[in-house]
Amino acid sequence: MVSFNSVVLAGHLARDPELRYTPQGKAVCDFAMGVNRKFTKANGEKVEEVAFVDVTAWDRTAEACGEYLAKGRAVLVAGHLIQDRWQDESTGQKRSKLRVVAERVQFLGGGGSKDDAQPAEELPADEAPAAPAPVPPKGKNGAKAANPRRE
Repeated sequence: MVSFNSVVLAGHLARDPELRYTPQGKAVCDFAMGVNRKFTKANGEKVEEVAFVDVTAWDRTAEACGEYLAKGRAVLVAGHLIQDRWQDESTGQKRSKLRVVAERVQFLGGGGSKDDAQPAEELPADEAPAAPAPVPPKGKNGAKAANPRRE
């Protein structure tokens, strides 16, 4: 049986994110985003639908979302779907709900009340791996060539 579980959504946060930590110390951030769909019906009527999607981010991405996202902020989320299942305590009925587990979160433009910031997948400078030193181009016979841009 073939299956593929991948989601990419762009929209705006419907409420402020909720950042918390598990007993093991892992960061988890939950937020909801609204995703619009505009189309024209056969009779010419223009329609706009809004779908609200719950999203969960983990670890460093969760911490960045909790720090930089706010209601109204534009965001692009790539991840996969999971289905939560539970039994309603008051009615005894089985319930379920789909949500997205974010694998990447990209902050888009402004729009939130918090400062515009770096993308979620970008690490702070002290955690980012060091870039290798540039290798100067070689001239004839393997000698280093002069850099014409240096003054």
